[in-house]
Amino acid sequence: MADATATEQNTGRPLKMCLAASGGGHLRQILDLESVWKEHDYFFVTEDTALGRSLGEKHPVELVEHYALGQARLGHPLHMAAGAWRNFRQSLGIVRRQKPDVVISTGAGAVFFTALIAKLSGAKFVHIESFARFHHPSAFGKMAKPVATISFVQSPALKKIWPDAELFDPFRMLDTPRPPKQELTFATVGATLPFPRLVQAVLDLKRAGGLPGRLVLQHGDQDLEDPGIPGVEICRTIPFDELQLLLRDADMVICHGGSGSLVTALRAGCRVVAFPRRFDLGEHYDDHQEEISQTFADRGLLQSVRDETKLGEAVAAAKAAEPKLATTDQTALANRLRELFAGWGAKKK
Repeated sequence: MADATATEQNTGRPLKMCLAASGGGHLRQILDLESVWKEHDYFFVTEDTALGRSLGEKHPVELVEHYALGQARLGHPLHMAAGAWRNFRQSLGIVRRQKPDVVISTGAGAVFFTALIAKLSGAKFVHIESFARFHHPSAFGKMAKPVATISFVQSPALKKIWPDAELFDPFRMLDTPRPPKQELTFATVGATLPFPRLVQAVLDLKRAGGLPGRLVLQHGDQDLEDPGIPGVEICRTIPFDELQLLLRDADMVICHGGSGSLVTALRAGCRVVAFPRRFDLGEHYDDHQEEISQTFADRGLLQSVRDETKLGEAVAAAKAAEPKLATTDQTALANRLRELFAGWGAKKK
């Protein structure tokens, strides 16, 4: 009873909390704030991906249709419009059914309607601009910030663009020893989009002998037959818990340039080669993956490669370098959110 009383004094009345994030790194950033939202009545809104479905095994989850403004930039405006309409109807139903007091969102587009409708219905809207955005705000951020109750950024460059936002830079180097590793390479295209160029480059390098040992290749939403190469395992998706076990054992990770994949690999002490999707090749909606990959490479944390013919060189350079461990520490942001929620919860008493 004493513990419960102390919790109520610290947090105010528990709030109904909507945790809105699309797949991949956006969702992982919400998971990093678990110490805050677990104190409340919460539910997730995310895209229908392997990560979203595996999340539903442990938490209440509402799944929505994927859509993004970048689909129009890539020549698919009707596909984007159809997905946006379905997403809007799903989001409207979720907000009406769940009636959240607070929405926390790290983006991206697929959860914008949920956040907007909830805000218009009286909820507080906490906008956390993605860690993947170091130099320029995202399209989601540009739409979300004007309607948000409060906005947070995670890089000093964005603080200069949005001076009224609160800055919490979570990036931290780790001085912990690198854990024991196996002769295992894990290659992944991420949770949302196919990436045939990465898949083919990894298989070609394996055939050429550039990736000794075991290779686990997560190929995502594209058809891929068993390549018949000894030591190669292919899978479309990987549940989050199994992914953590793979990263624990993997010496090398070759991945798209998503912030979630990069940070989780660096946290696990893996050698990392970033293979960012490119907008000029129609692989993504913009070039933010190249931005974050190069920023990490400039800090000496990984090798970044744009051209698939250079993958072997990048892998060799990663093997020759001493691995560096890094992570994101959201303690300061979590404390600030706890303070906010305590005030909002007290007003509900």
